[in-house]
Amino acid sequence: MNTVRLALAQINSTVGDLAGNVAKIADGIERAAAAGADLVAFPELALCGYPPEDLTFNPDFLTANRRALAQLAPLSKDIAVVVGFVDSEAEIYNAAAILYGGRQVGVSHKIRLPNYGVFDEFRYFTPGSCPTLFDLKGNMVGLGICEDIWYPDEPIGTQVAEGATLILNISASPYRVGRTRNREEMLETRARDYLTPIALVNLVGGQDELVFDGNSLVYDPHGKMLARGRSFEEDLIIADIDFNDVANARHRDGIGRLDGLHERHKGPVSIFSLDGLREKRKSQPAGAVSALAEPHMPEPLSGLEEVHRALVVGLGDYVRKNIFQKVVVGLSGGVDSSLVAAVAVDALGAGNVVGVSMPSRYTSEGTRADAGVLAENLGIEFRIIPIEPIFESYLEVLKPEFAGREPDVTEENLQARIRGNLLMALSNKYGWLVLTTGNKSESSVGYATLYGDMAGGFAMIKDVPKTMVYDLCRYLNSRGEEIIPESVITREPSAELAPEQKDSDTLPPYDLLDRIIEEYVEHDKSLEEMIAAGLDEAVVRRVTRMIDRNEYKRRQAPPGIKITSRAFGKDRRFPITNRFEA
Repeated sequence: MNTVRLALAQINSTVGDLAGNVAKIADGIERAAAAGADLVAFPELALCGYPPEDLTFNPDFLTANRRALAQLAPLSKDIAVVVGFVDSEAEIYNAAAILYGGRQVGVSHKIRLPNYGVFDEFRYFTPGSCPTLFDLKGNMVGLGICEDIWYPDEPIGTQVAEGATLILNISASPYRVGRTRNREEMLETRARDYLTPIALVNLVGGQDELVFDGNSLVYDPHGKMLARGRSFEEDLIIADIDFNDVANARHRDGIGRLDGLHERHKGPVSIFSLDGLREKRKSQPAGAVSALAEPHMPEPLSGLEEVHRALVVGLGDYVRKNIFQKVVVGLSGGVDSSLVAAVAVDALGAGNVVGVSMPSRYTSEGTRADAGVLAENLGIEFRIIPIEPIFESYLEVLKPEFAGREPDVTEENLQARIRGNLLMALSNKYGWLVLTTGNKSESSVGYATLYGDMAGGFAMIKDVPKTMVYDLCRYLNSRGEEIIPESVITREPSAELAPEQKDSDTLPPYDLLDRIIEEYVEHDKSLEEMIAAGLDEAVVRRVTRMIDRNEYKRRQAPPGIKITSRAFGKDRRFPITNRFEA
């Protein structure tokens, strides 16, 4: 049989940890070789970590990246290796190195540079101009990098026109809700349209605000999935590519999918040969590599389980990669802080999470009790630091300044800032990372206090809408014993900074608010479109005005995990100084 055994090593790289990344790649090469693989591929920029951002302007970083690649070349004596790195011999390229026989055989440059959403690759890289192929055991493999495969014409059209019978893509495709299914549908379409197997190896793990979900994929020339990587875990995916099946599929094609391909795709190409691998495999006795017992096909995650896992991985990697050990969460007895604490325990273990209750004169007995019950359910350390004496001293000191003025949001914010100050003091003293607890709904409209509940090191749920916060809490409780007290979920939300205060005093109902945020922020809908869709005009105008005017607060918020199609921060860059109103 004319087959190639392919290994996809979805690893969790860390930006700038060249030694650690080399060790992961070396281990992947060794394991792939032990499995009888002819070729092992690693994700986009796996060697230096993705995205390196302005590190690409640092000459020392570029030099270290090339030296690290040189360390890997000797490991490719008996197996072909494709690994992402930064090529900086002339211009700076997002690149893939092809290693074999103990040396670097070739380099492929990313052609399609994304410059939208969280991507800013034109800032750093020069686009490649020449699709790349390499000869593997007499079969042509088209090599692309991430965005290259998302376009239906180039470079894949030229690669297939030049004889590619396998397309290999190394990727760093960030997670967002629905992205996994989009990726599957796209790859299935490419494989079927070009009658060519498609293999994509994706990065896994958290990097600042981004989380990469893995879910590497292999499709046959009919668009049938052959293998899948695990969700949010490192994995080694092994699949056998049958090139006789490719030839038969193309021979039987009754609608001429590939007719005229040469006329439509006439651009230059780079072709590299791995002749040594061809000779080695031809001399290998039949049956030297046993057939795969079954396809590598773990069940993918979906829905709330998928979002929860993204938060767990994003938080865990942020804490560990930045060399923290413990986190501290202000437990108000509300739904947001309860979710943050529960996910933190899943990510780090109960012994690495500290909960702090900071009751004031407005804190109800119900929320006080629920904070303690939650901490007990989670098995975390729980501390109580009343803020009333500090609040009284603030009011006394400010009394002459505020004489003749009625209490307002100023006094509310004082309480939030006292709590933020106390949490940061614990952080300084013990080296704990403060997790803020604000959600996307609150962040959108500025329902948060600068230097108060926004004070901290990581905003884990900053891209999670309030309605999804509730859904995630119910999901966590559905896994077994009740973790988050039911009263936390059913109680009407309140900041508890004033007597009888409710979120609904200031904001529309959260289901309505979240719908407007989704339409305006994530889908760029105009006011007219939202109103035409049945949303109340006055509410739409009020909410969109609040979103735009609170950009100054969001710019000062800590980073947090992106899970939606457009998160605040890298995804949405809005001017702070702005007088436009629709």
